[in-house]
Amino acid sequence: MYLWNSDTAQYKACKLLTENQHKYYQFSKEFHQLVDSAIQVCPYFAYAYREKAAPYVKSGNFILWKQYIDLAVKYDTLSYLPVRTSLRYKFFGDYSGAIEDIKLLEKLNKSDIGSTSNGTYHLSVVKALCYKQMNNLHKGIRIMENLLSSKNYIVGSYDRFHLGVMYYQNKQYEKAIEMLNKQVKENDLSEARYFLSLCYKISGRVDEYNQSKLLALKLYDEQKRMSDPYHFMIDQITKQEISNI
Repeated sequence: MYLWNSDTAQYKACKLLTENQHKYYQFSKEFHQLVDSAIQVCPYFAYAYREKAAPYVKSGNFILWKQYIDLAVKYDTLSYLPVRTSLRYKFFGDYSGAIEDIKLLEKLNKSDIGSTSNGTYHLSVVKALCYKQMNNLHKGIRIMENLLSSKNYIVGSYDRFHLGVMYYQNKQYEKAIEMLNKQVKENDLSEARYFLSLCYKISGRVDEYNQSKLLALKLYDEQKRMSDPYHFMIDQITKQEISNI
């Protein structure tokens, strides 16, 4: 691609980095020396800055991660802005920063702003979750409702679940029950059954409450629950929380 665009500097930097980075541990001095060498060959090679940033996010060093991911975004905005957005909300709870990034993406990409770096969420869902985490439930609900009613949108694994939880938190219990039941029909989760239990308990539907609680515990033990190897997800619950309702 780089040679096609007559960009020999990026081509040489890319070749140097991609052919050698597998040789070194990402946290090693040698790895960083390799990345620095690629940057010396081409100071605007965005992928090198993204690779330079990666070990810092894994070690929780937000300051250095941000320094290098910002350079990746500067030199290849459409490729790396979704990455920065994903990690700001996921690892650092930088919800306002993530929303700013998503708004910029919406201006730059009118067709589809895309998904998180691991593919779990469409970035519009992330936007809704960020507003929720910033105590703006109404805006989060509105974003999710508009997204799920979009004609060409492919619903994600947890989308209806999160909207159901937002309804519950907003005391719209019947809407929450309806949405959570749609979730369990498509992707039954311990968390969805847990929040159904809460809704049924508040609504005085004792039999359905007991049944949902038992199912939540059963699904939890069967590993049919939210999971991410790197962090505890928004609206994810523990077995203790189920037992205590």
